[in-house]
Amino acid sequence: MTKSELIEKVADRINMPKKRAEEVVNAFFDSMSDALLQDERIEVRGFGSFSLREYDSRTGRNPRTGEKVKVDEKRSVHFKVGKELRDAVADVKI
Repeated sequence: MTKSELIEKVADRINMPKKRAEEVVNAFFDSMSDALLQDERIEVRGFGSFSLREYDSRTGRNPRTGEKVKVDEKRSVHFKVGKELRDAVADVKI
């Protein structure tokens, strides 16, 4: 699902003009981004949690050439799925 599709679904689901739904979705994502930039953990019960993880520098390998390369330390967003969503996905028949 793309952001545009999400906006359309929100607008349809709560009978709201698409422009207003876009503002709501953008405000939601902006709030999440702001919280993560302030090193806050975000928890949405039944869905999952977002947090920042720090990774140390390490020696990696270029998969094409096999040569060793230095990988700098970094911070990255980590998502941990909530139990209710994990169970719901597990029950979906493929």
